[in-house]
Amino acid sequence: MLNLTQDPKICIKNPKDFKLNNLDTNYKAGFYSESELKDFLNSYSEKIAGLQEKLYAQDKYSVLLVLQAIDAAGKDSCIKHVFTGVNPQGVHVVNFKQPSKEELDHDYMWRIYKNLPERGLIGVFNRSHYEEVLVTKVHPEYLLNQNIPNVESINDINDDFWENRYNTINQFEKHLHDNGTMIIKVFLNLSKDEQKQRFIDRIKTPKKNWKFSYADLKERKRWDDYQIAFEQMIKNTSTDYAPWHVVPSDNQWISRAIVSEILLEKLESLNLKYPKLNDEEMNLLKQGLQELESE
Repeated sequence: MLNLTQDPKICIKNPKDFKLNNLDTNYKAGFYSESELKDFLNSYSEKIAGLQEKLYAQDKYSVLLVLQAIDAAGKDSCIKHVFTGVNPQGVHVVNFKQPSKEELDHDYMWRIYKNLPERGLIGVFNRSHYEEVLVTKVHPEYLLNQNIPNVESINDINDDFWENRYNTINQFEKHLHDNGTMIIKVFLNLSKDEQKQRFIDRIKTPKKNWKFSYADLKERKRWDDYQIAFEQMIKNTSTDYAPWHVVPSDNQWISRAIVSEILLEKLESLNLKYPKLNDEEMNLLKQGLQELESE
């Protein structure tokens, strides 16, 4: 184990001093041989699958993996590779997109509550409640569609507004933590140059054309604004009970291995065990075995 949940270049323990541009998007985190990365992922998948089975059987905890990133950072492929081999019945993936009319008629956390994993399951949020302090911070005009009390114009969306949202998110996550949900927050940290190359690859490769939208280029022009929003998000919501993990993502195989390692470390920290039967249940087990063998 590489103990990545304690690596200061990945796990943000001192958020108030956090500077996103101080972190290397090519940091290897102990993974140097790309030829061995697939073997690492396979071994991690087997261990994660075994722990997920115990998580389900114990039915005491749930796990929520939150993935946030700029466009083309590799969220979808990360989910695919990290959970290959894990029982699909034990993993619930939710991809949050632009809010629907029904969702806009509720508070912004409503659709999040509806999709939380139940005890025994691993939930994966591909984007999440953090969109409400990212996209809306870069495009505050979107908030005017939410019919929020006391928000009549852009001028009403001030520092106090954002501080309230950060506090709401922290309280929400503390409540989940106190009730048995382990929250693992991952920001896939991609460089602007690497995003450019991935966009070009999507345009030039026919089978990847569907992944590209011209709107992605419009958002790319707001790169600096998004970097500020990501930094502020991490500074204000990385807590002891739900810290952010900033994963270098210029190399997708390394980012997948790092996320797998973090997930594995977190699952192992729960000390998961299969339920132990009491004397009455053991006697019924033996009785059932006798009846079956005597048929």
